[in-house]
Amino acid sequence: MKVVLLKDVKGVGCVHDSVTLADGYALNHLIPKKFAIPATPMALQEAELRRKRMQDHATLNASLLAQNIASLASARIVIRAKANEKGHLYDAVGEPEIRAAAKDQARIDLSKDAIKLEKPIKELGTFDIPVAVADTFGKFSITIEAE
Repeated sequence: MKVVLLKDVKGVGCVHDSVTLADGYALNHLIPKKFAIPATPMALQEAELRRKRMQDHATLNASLLAQNIASLASARIVIRAKANEKGHLYDAVGEPEIRAAAKDQARIDLSKDAIKLEKPIKELGTFDIPVAVADTFGKFSITIEAE
């Protein structure tokens, strides 16, 4: 049976894909759980329109993200945290704190998976933070100062 997927189904396909499956799997599992609909000509046409709209939206987001990363590279972001006299932080600075600082100080909203830190920062100083979303890569600097 040919169906159009309404959601990503592991091992089957992605949203708006048209796939041919066993009748029982489609009729007893995917369609009742609203993971798929039968592939009528109208459903296929609508899926193609949605797929195109989704691709256009992804292209627009990628271009906006590239602009954001370029402007973020020139911004100065400072995070204040409590530290001891040796320069070690009491609480590590991680991705959520960096994302919040970028939003507050540079007015750039980064997605949760955009910042690619290997490990949280636990010392005072200036650090380069890598950023990657899809095909767009970049980095920006943050300075962590003692309160």
